[in-house]
Amino acid sequence: MKKSKKPFFLLLPFFALMALILSSVFHVIVQSLGYIPAFVLTKPTLSYYARVFHSSEFLGSVMVSVKIAFFSSVVSAILGVFISIALIKCKRTTGGMLYAVRLPILVPHAVVAIFMIQILSQTGLAARLGYALGLLEDYPQFPQLLYTPSFFGTILAYVWKEAPFVAYFVLAFMDGISSTLGEAAENLGASPVRSFFEVTLPLSIPVISRAFLIIFIFAFGGYELPLLLGSTLPKALPVQTYLSYTSPDLLLRPLAMAMNGIMLFLSLGMAALYSLVMNRLNKKVGGAE
Repeated sequence: MKKSKKPFFLLLPFFALMALILSSVFHVIVQSLGYIPAFVLTKPTLSYYARVFHSSEFLGSVMVSVKIAFFSSVVSAILGVFISIALIKCKRTTGGMLYAVRLPILVPHAVVAIFMIQILSQTGLAARLGYALGLLEDYPQFPQLLYTPSFFGTILAYVWKEAPFVAYFVLAFMDGISSTLGEAAENLGASPVRSFFEVTLPLSIPVISRAFLIIFIFAFGGYELPLLLGSTLPKALPVQTYLSYTSPDLLLRPLAMAMNGIMLFLSLGMAALYSLVMNRLNKKVGGAE
């Protein structure tokens, strides 16, 4: 009897966390419909969602977040795969080199933003080095990489964080393929490059795609880096949502909650897409199609 209850007690922290999350989601949905009795708003309505969808500022924020997530995820996925291959070819899939690859994953995003400011700002280390080497006549000649509408600094910061994640995520799987089927292909006369592109890479696509979708969803909902390194206008969606939520005008709270509700639905849609893509890729690789 005691053993049968043990799993339940072990899952209590999970149930408590899920209850907290679901309660928060419920309050977001309710308040996004304009039902906040504390603010004398007692009539549910979809008008706040309509206002959000008709807001050019909101649509611009969505496009900015998609841009950041897409470019950072594509570059991170490519670099992560090359890092994995380099580690495999150098036979450094364990030990100190792997820990060095994992290090950026452990660094908080706020600290990464500080690194970027110290290195890439117009008075940062890169600008000072260029000036010391005579490549720049003055610090302002260094290209403006941060706080621009291109969000280059934000994307670069995400790449620094996410490329090692992709490498660590796919390394074990790719190493297993390379050490079995890859070596078999090379023994039959295939070059290492051909073996990689025709054997290792195609079989690793499901794992790479899984890593890509994870970092895409994370970057889409990321707050710290777009806030600290992005431009004033347009703002990334999480930043715009937070600023609306903290507005002194409390009657605008349902509008902020509507933005949060849309972010929630977009996240659920991405999670559904993730599941769909993974199922199709797994079936394709498994030979079901």
